[in-house]
Amino acid sequence: MINIHFIRKALALTCVSFIGLAQAQTTPIKFQLDWRFEGPSALFLTPVAKGYFKEAKLDVTVDAGNGSGGTVTRVASGAYDMGFADLAALMEFHANNPDAPNKPVAVMMVYNDTPASVMALKKSGIKTPADLSGKKLGAPVFDAGRRAFPIFAKANAISNVSWTAMDPPLRETMLVRGDVDAITGFTFTSLLNLEARGVKAADVVVLPYPSYGVKLYGNAIIASPKLIKDNPGAVKAFLAAFAKGAKDVISNPAAAIADVKARDGIVNVPLETRRLQLAIDSAINSPNARAEGFGQVNGPRLSLMASQVSDAFNTKSRINPEAVWNGSFLPAKAALDILPKK
Repeated sequence: MINIHFIRKALALTCVSFIGLAQAQTTPIKFQLDWRFEGPSALFLTPVAKGYFKEAKLDVTVDAGNGSGGTVTRVASGAYDMGFADLAALMEFHANNPDAPNKPVAVMMVYNDTPASVMALKKSGIKTPADLSGKKLGAPVFDAGRRAFPIFAKANAISNVSWTAMDPPLRETMLVRGDVDAITGFTFTSLLNLEARGVKAADVVVLPYPSYGVKLYGNAIIASPKLIKDNPGAVKAFLAAFAKGAKDVISNPAAAIADVKARDGIVNVPLETRRLQLAIDSAINSPNARAEGFGQVNGPRLSLMASQVSDAFNTKSRINPEAVWNGSFLPAKAALDILPKK
């Protein structure tokens, strides 16, 4: 006689085993952004929302950040598996911590050109980089544009600049009040923050670093050596799913902002849509990105940046460009062909 109770119990155990196997095959990835949830974070929130990471057998959680330096440190500490950070900050960490056991590595370039710029009000009389000599500039001490300013200054023969430090929320306010003559920051951050303080875009002078002789790369996806060693397939799967989502974001920024809004309900949708479009136009779909290919780097340009950052940041040791970059996990060329043709 067939024992129905036994069969049911066996089926239940089999189901549990299959569920456990499926869970075991899903890799959790803790991902740290460089900044809070704003327009550009759609690049990572959209592939989560659309299930692209899930389809790649990844359980990705995306957390806000408070600066690239913090992101690099948290990935190095093991608190996060991957992150989004300015390549210069990663280079600095490598050079200042040569004996660190877990130095993160950049695995995909996202901002092919640094979004950093100098911004001033037209009424200041500043029109060109040369006009910055002798002026008072302001930015948080960890700001990417401020850290890289010596490279910008050298390229444009700027001298005798003084600096005022402040917390990020006060940067644009101090410029509007006249406490400083100019500020450094990511264009798509500070320009829109100035508008939010009542300044018209037409009244702002923007001096983008890439337009004035600075060939620095911007933000890249970074991964911990532990993840690369223990689960290289997960790194490859993450980048493929990210590229798929980034293509959607670039083709329809307005729709992608809904994924940011879903994560942070207080975001200003029109403002963040503009911020995302600015990021795409200035740092992602740039002439250099189209020439080099999305996600990739140019060897000589990477070496030049390593040398410039070593000098500008006065690092403890010289930066080895080969130690900070690993492009072996990038998707196939066809999967990286996501930039609109201009």
